[in-house]
Amino acid sequence: MQARKPPSSDHSSAPMSNPRYAFPPGGLPPQTQRTVDRATFTTAYALIPRGVQRDIVTSNLPHWQKTRAWILARPLSGFAETFAQYAVEVEPGGGSDTPDPDARAEGVLFVADGEPTLSLNGSTHALRAGSYAFIPPGADWQLHNRAATPARFHWIRKAYEPADGIDAPTAFVTHDDEVPLDVMPDCNEAWATTRFVEPDDLRHDMHVNIVTFKPGGVIPFSETHVMEHGLYVLEGKAVYQLNNDWVEVEAGDFMWLRAFCPQACYAGGPGRFRYLLYKDVNRHPKLSLFAR
Repeated sequence: MQARKPPSSDHSSAPMSNPRYAFPPGGLPPQTQRTVDRATFTTAYALIPRGVQRDIVTSNLPHWQKTRAWILARPLSGFAETFAQYAVEVEPGGGSDTPDPDARAEGVLFVADGEPTLSLNGSTHALRAGSYAFIPPGADWQLHNRAATPARFHWIRKAYEPADGIDAPTAFVTHDDEVPLDVMPDCNEAWATTRFVEPDDLRHDMHVNIVTFKPGGVIPFSETHVMEHGLYVLEGKAVYQLNNDWVEVEAGDFMWLRAFCPQACYAGGPGRFRYLLYKDVNRHPKLSLFAR
């Protein structure tokens, strides 16, 4: 009697062709693997390690073909309320002509692997690993994977908050390699940020940057602030302070921080440590929980 084959899947388990930027591993671990991982959810933060970002926690998205998404963060009452963050995998031939159902949404796409094609307000962009696209609210955009290998990207969405007398931001596409590092002061060049948007540009109410530490680099104080964070570790490993805990994190881990959660970092090496960072900025806090 022949062994029964497992059911086929529409989704490829092809490895990443460019390991420079981490992405969920998918698949399932063997039955022999230990069950306990570092996954943690508290009132101040959540840690979703790479080892739990598996096939069975993905979602299919309306109006996306041959696509699956790990939804890592969503607005959650009493926790982090300003953004949603996905890791999206699009198979060859997949994509969407109507990707976002919310006309208020602005977004950032950051490509981890593959060669998706982005159409944005009438312009076509061939993206690659490291490409960064800002999509303003109300933009006309589509994304398709016409390549022979899966396209994998991080997608951060936020409902844009207009400000009187200030124009809405405009769309742009750039690349990690094209934006110079902004080195922090008094750190011997061990701590730097890739800023895709200027901090004083008040059109933008969110920043999605890449933070880079050389081995030995630190955040030398416990940051405690009003901004919410999503941190997806793209490369390397470090020890990160999350509220009262110091946790070891590595490429592929996701950290989700509510406002005022203390945080700091020590990057011990052996290589550099990098993460994609979301934060909400440049707007007055609402004075009512129910204000719109």
